[in-house]
This record gives sequence, structure tokens and C-alpha cells, in this order.
Amino acid sequence: MKILIVRHGDPDYAIDGLTEIGKLEAELLSERLVKENIPRVYCSTMGRARLTAKPTLEKLGIEAEYFDFLREFSCTARPPYLDDPAGISWDLLPEYVNTVPELYSNTGWRDTEYVKSSDIAENYDRIVAEFDKLLARHGYEREGCSYRAARSNHDTLVFVCHFGLSAVLISHLMNCSPFSIWQNVCAAPTSVTTVYTEERREGIASMRIASIGDVSHLYAAGREPSFAARFCECYNDGTRRD
Repeated sequence: MKILIVRHGDPDYAIDGLTEIGKLEAELLSERLVKENIPRVYCSTMGRARLTAKPTLEKLGIEAEYFDFLREFSCTARPPYLDDPAGISWDLLPEYVNTVPELYSNTGWRDTEYVKSSDIAENYDRIVAEFDKLLARHGYEREGCSYRAARSNHDTLVFVCHFGLSAVLISHLMNCSPFSIWQNVCAAPTSVTTVYTEERREGIASMRIASIGDVSHLYAAGREPSFAARFCECYNDGTRRD
């Protein structure tokens, strides 16, 4: 089986939609995805994800299934350098995270004070439980750190969602801390992460990531990825710092 995890196009967060650039990115994404043999598209219920999936669905002539668990989630986390009672767990200052190395531990992240004082772990567990239900529907049942291949297949599944959410899915498949993905991976708008199952022993499937945050469909059209995924390359660049 192949899993494609897609981030929505360049967002207009104020209206939960896409910018004009985002709409163009969604079209270019669709030209890439229609070349795949895609029987199922699973999509966040949020507007920016729906609009990203729309050109692909129209070209394929299929309907998506929409799930609330694929929505970008909020959390009650508050790092010590913020006064705001709510924070975004995938948008922490590196100098803070680097003082809490346990956040990068595949199991230890749950035991940090930052996580225990929040609902991050609760949200994480809710999301991956629903994700695994969908994979089980397609023949792959989670057992420990791998999957039992109850019905091996070559299906291609597409998940259209959001960066924070997709990092949860990726970390679950990689058996690593979500903070490793949240802090160290860039997934530009309409980027595609490709995951394959590997069944080296009959009935036991592991997940192998072939690419993370691929935007070759944009470069093929002569377009640079939107900056929405990044922070300033140099401090005085005049681009986003926080």
C-alpha cells in the first residue's frame, strides 16, 4: 500500500480558504495526483483542505470522505516564554525545545512537564486511533510498532490535511516523537509525503517514507513553494520570525 499525506494549499486563514496562489497550487497538485491510481481520498473537514482536494476529485471523478480527526487541532499547551494560555505545539522556539531534549524521545515526550500540562498527548492518541481505523479498513492493522498485513494490497490512499496534523501521522508511522517532525521538517503548501508499506516477512508490514514534503509538481510548473511553511532564513531577512 502507498499513503500520500498532502498539506493544503497556500492558506487564507482568515476565511479558512486558499489564496489565489493556493488555488493555483491545488490545480498543479491535481495534475500530479491524477497520474496515481487512487481509489480513496480522505480529507479534513476544514475549508482550505476541501478546496485543495477539489481539483483532484473533479479530475478523478470520485468523492472524498471527510473526517473531523483530520482537522488541524488546537491544544492547551503553553511554553514558559508565552503568557497566552493557549499555544501551538508545532510552533515552539528552538531555543526552548533544545532545553527539553526529552521532547525528541519517541516515548519520553509524553512525560515532559510541557506535555503533561496540556492536552497534546490526548489529541495525538485520538488522531492516530482514528487513522489506524482507516488503515485497518484497507487491510493493515496496527500491532505494536508495525502493522499486521491482513490483506496486502497496492492501494494508494490520499490524506489531505494540515501540517500539525500530518506531522502526527508521520511520527506515528515512523514511531518517533511528533516534536521531531514538528520542529525539524518543512512541509510547504500542497507538499506530498509518500509512505510505502514494506512486507519483508509475510503478514508483517512496516512503513517506509520515500519522501517528506515533496513539491516537485510546483517546480515542474516553474513555481517556487509558498513561504507559509517556513521562518526567516536569516534574522534580518524581513520574513516571518514568529
